[in-house]
Amino acid sequence: MIDLKLLNHLETYLTEHRKERFSDVLSQRTKHFTVATEDVYQLHNTSAVMRSCDVFGIQELNIVEEQNSKHIDREIAMGAQKWVDLNRYHSVEDCISNLKQKGYQIIATTPHTDDCELHDFDVTKKSCFFFGRETEGLSKEVLDSADGFLKIPMVGFTESLNISVSAAIILQHVTTKLRKLDMNWQLSKDEMAEKRLDWCKKTIKSYDEIVERFYENK
Repeated sequence: MIDLKLLNHLETYLTEHRKERFSDVLSQRTKHFTVATEDVYQLHNTSAVMRSCDVFGIQELNIVEEQNSKHIDREIAMGAQKWVDLNRYHSVEDCISNLKQKGYQIIATTPHTDDCELHDFDVTKKSCFFFGRETEGLSKEVLDSADGFLKIPMVGFTESLNISVSAAIILQHVTTKLRKLDMNWQLSKDEMAEKRLDWCKKTIKSYDEIVERFYENK
């Protein structure tokens, strides 16, 4: 449970512009959609996906690292690592199990006999979009566990897009459609308060000392 008095105190250390920015961004954040990447080899691809999550208001990114484990490239992520929550998994099974427990349907982004084209996708359902390795694509385990398959319509000779480009196209489309609907897709008040506190921690210098003094004076 967030200590709202502490949060209010911490926010006195922020400029009015920064507080308004936090509020504006949080009002557009969602956990209705999330993204998962499976053993992506090229570090810049995962970093770019994280940047797209931030740009289009996706609060959580899930990374499966059974074979490849690397740190987010801060230069490519452009600071997105401060604002997007990163969930790391050592197995696809654990990732899928956790996501399904949270109520997400697993959507494999790959051409498939039972696939759905992007413009026909039902955005009302809570969904996690899975993106696979650069060369092999998604594993059989993800494909077998998927609740649906999604593809981006293409009319050229090239049959696939870079993972970060695909993620950006899909997220821009589904979040734009989602925000036009009369349904509850935003973070809860408690979730917003948690992120305000988290963002204060990542923004304010001497955060620990300020918190310590707050409780001492209290």
